[in-house]
Amino acid sequence: MRRDSIFYKLFGQAPTLLFDLLATTPANAANYRFDSVAVKEPKFEIDGVFLPPESEEPGIVYFCEVQFQKDEQLYERLFGESFLYFYRNRSRYSDWQAVVIYPSRSVEQSDVYPYRALLNSNQVHRVCLDELGDIRALPLGIALMVLTTVGETQAPAEARYLLSRVQQEVPPAAGREIIDIIATIMSYKFTSLSRAEVESMLGITLQETRFYQEAKAEGRQEGRQAEACALIVRQLTRRLRQELSEEMRSRLANLPLLVLEDLSEALLDFATMADLQAWLEVQQSER
Repeated sequence: MRRDSIFYKLFGQAPTLLFDLLATTPANAANYRFDSVAVKEPKFEIDGVFLPPESEEPGIVYFCEVQFQKDEQLYERLFGESFLYFYRNRSRYSDWQAVVIYPSRSVEQSDVYPYRALLNSNQVHRVCLDELGDIRALPLGIALMVLTTVGETQAPAEARYLLSRVQQEVPPAAGREIIDIIATIMSYKFTSLSRAEVESMLGITLQETRFYQEAKAEGRQEGRQAEACALIVRQLTRRLRQELSEEMRSRLANLPLLVLEDLSEALLDFATMADLQAWLEVQQSER
């Protein structure tokens, strides 16, 4: 389940949700917009950026990273991309901050020592969803984020509770969007269920929204990706005659399906782990 896409859809609809996670909120928070940006030379694409209004004085740009799998080079990438973007756009912004959203602290990369000054500063905020408290006691927007981490046994009851809150707390027009988000989260969690089965689970009638259709399509895509990755791990283990590290397995699991398909052919020429590393570095530079 790619939870980052859920979060980015949430932020796209309600950018102020990010600031609900922070102790200090900018005065013009309601005017921020959520976007993705590209930085050329080298090519970086930053998926989660909160941009201040362009009509005002230079404001603070917020970089957001949603990380549900351990990435041992997350901070290298996050700070490298953020600093380069800030450098390229220095005249537009007075300051920067970064927010990293984890399901729990166990997912954070192991070696954080090189970034201790930043991580202990008031510019970088690490949010662990399992430390925010009881999902039923949280503001509705934050509760939606926490719902993505709830186990399959508990999730249906919590989703139905949040649906009841939507009906009580949110105007019908805005409520429809939130109901779609809840349904999407549940569709990601239960990808084998049909639309009718999800409806029965939640006690609602879903519309065939683009949001819902994208969720089901992405769920099926991730199922194929997981199968392809498992096959390639077995092939590499046999080809290189050694077990792959957890870090390498995680790296392969994050590759798009098309790249995995290319790797299934390329690995026939690999003789050592260095060949695999070199091939992955080339792919990274071209993405």
